[in-house]
Parts: sequence; C-alpha cells; structure tokens
Amino acid sequence: QVKLVESGGGLVRAGGSLRLSCTASETTISFEAMGWYRQAPGGRREFVAAHRNGGTTDYTDSVKGRFTIFREVEKNAVYLQMNNLKSDDTGVYYCNADRQPLMGILGPGDFWGQGIQVTVSS
Repeated sequence: QVKLVESGGGLVRAGGSLRLSCTASETTISFEAMGWYRQAPGGRREFVAAHRNGGTTDYTDSVKGRFTIFREVEKNAVYLQMNNLKSDDTGVYYCNADRQPLMGILGPGDFWGQGIQVTVSS
C-alpha cells in the first residue's frame, strides 16, 4: 500500500520559485518513472514533467526552461524545481509514479499523491 506524499507547495509571487517534493511511503516497490501532473482551477489534469529510469526527462511545453525534474530512484522520491513561476502555473500538483516507462507518452502511472496546492499571485 504505497502512498505518495507531496510537500513544498504554497503561495508565491509571480517570478518566484518553489520546489515540490514527493516521496513514497515505502521502497518495497520500484518505479520505472515518476513525475508530476497538475490541474488548474476549472481545468483538467495535465502532464507536467516526468523522469524515467536512466535519466530521461520530458516536460510539457509551457514549463520548458523554467521547471526541472529530478529524482532519487532508490528512495522512490521525485522533485520539481519550479522557477520563474507564472499565474498560469497555479493549480493542484499531483505526484505520479509508474511501473512502466510510459508516463507522458501513453498516460500516467497507477500511483498518485493526494495533490498539493501551488498558487502564484500576480
């Protein structure tokens, strides 16, 4: 019963930075990929970034050059460094983990965090 727990969200001014963290409650299961999705107010959940075993990363176009994903595979942990935040980045961010390397290609993995709020003020 692995749980993903996010931290690091909050309120930040436009142009500021936040670092999101996600750690799994157990290391008895391994993942081929971990990453992040988000849901803007009134929107639908969308892919943000993924890190796959071996170091391959993917980002949605709107965050390229501003967000960086990195991971500690042995700890089942993933992080998202968010710089130059914009109001459009506001939303609930969900950690995701996948037993297959399909995150951001086919769809999300089976494991989700409960979500953490990121609010960017103008």
